[in-house]
Amino acid sequence: MNRVSVVIVGAGLSGLYAAYLLEQQGVHDHVLLEARSRLGGRLLSESVGDARFDLGATWYWPDMQPQLDAVVSALGVRTFHQHEAGSMVFEQSATAPVRRFDGLSAEPSQSLRVEGGMAALVDALAARVPSEKIRLGHRVRHIGSFDGDGTWVDAVTEDGEAYRVLARHVLLALPPRLVVDRIGFDPPLPSALAREWADCPTWMAPHAKYVAVYPRPFWRAQGLSGSARSYAGPMVELHDASPPEGMGALFGFVGVPAATRQTVPAETLIRLCRAQMGRLFGAEALNPTADWLKDWSDDEFTATPADAVSATGHPSAPSAAPRDARWHGRITGIASEWSPLFPGYVAGAIDAALRGTEALAAALCQVSGSKP
Repeated sequence: MNRVSVVIVGAGLSGLYAAYLLEQQGVHDHVLLEARSRLGGRLLSESVGDARFDLGATWYWPDMQPQLDAVVSALGVRTFHQHEAGSMVFEQSATAPVRRFDGLSAEPSQSLRVEGGMAALVDALAARVPSEKIRLGHRVRHIGSFDGDGTWVDAVTEDGEAYRVLARHVLLALPPRLVVDRIGFDPPLPSALAREWADCPTWMAPHAKYVAVYPRPFWRAQGLSGSARSYAGPMVELHDASPPEGMGALFGFVGVPAATRQTVPAETLIRLCRAQMGRLFGAEALNPTADWLKDWSDDEFTATPADAVSATGHPSAPSAAPRDARWHGRITGIASEWSPLFPGYVAGAIDAALRGTEALAAALCQVSGSKP
């Protein structure tokens, strides 16, 4: 049987940052298991040429989230300010004239975006974690506790092969609700804790995002910011998604509920989004160079059936670890939803991973007699 000190389940931002922190703290005996065939989790960027565009999280606020900003700077990842200059547009209905408002912003000021998309942050962290410690296509099915002999983690590969590893501790870098829905525990998790995790909404899971790319940000020449609000839909809130130079891009959050979206072909929804872009920003917006619709409610590694109902705001952080004797000191939740400061945000992934690894690294080093 494979043996390590730490198993990290999930290679999104929190899982990668946890692996990076363990390396920095001198805990090199770890493995990261990711069900997807890619890294990043809910950070997802698609490419057109050398430019990348975010279909998941898009920005952060350095003044409110200095911890994340410090990590971005330390990794040498470049940022730029979200474009906000210009007028915002609004449509009351699909047939009413589009109205223009000067001096309004649909997004808090001083938000930053990452050059190369949020995937650049994922790439920077992955480059600092030994590649042999990252196993893609390993879906964790069961976690069990051996009395006095650690915790075993069972996974299955994309080829259907079984993989088992025994660890002192398991860091759960996937949303609490997904943990309860997809992973079996032996012995079972305490019922109160399992309910608490299952009741915690997964941020992004009910949502869908449409991104359209153009040869240039043509709306800026019209004095428009790229921001819009709509009661007509299918998108309800739109923003400029352009890189610092070159191509232009717009993105919108789809306001159609997840349960309804699942009855509509993706091609139909994309066509409706293109038509709305034309209403809001003119005929040039009707023919994007490339466009994507990412429905996170249809992502098996993000959403559960319970996520079909949109959460109202970001969730409150649940307990990150069981306190009963059977599981105490064996598992800790470190995904963004477990952050007491920024649950559900990109900054929450950094905060929760830091909280989960600091105490763990100290305990492991104390047991082994080494220093972090």
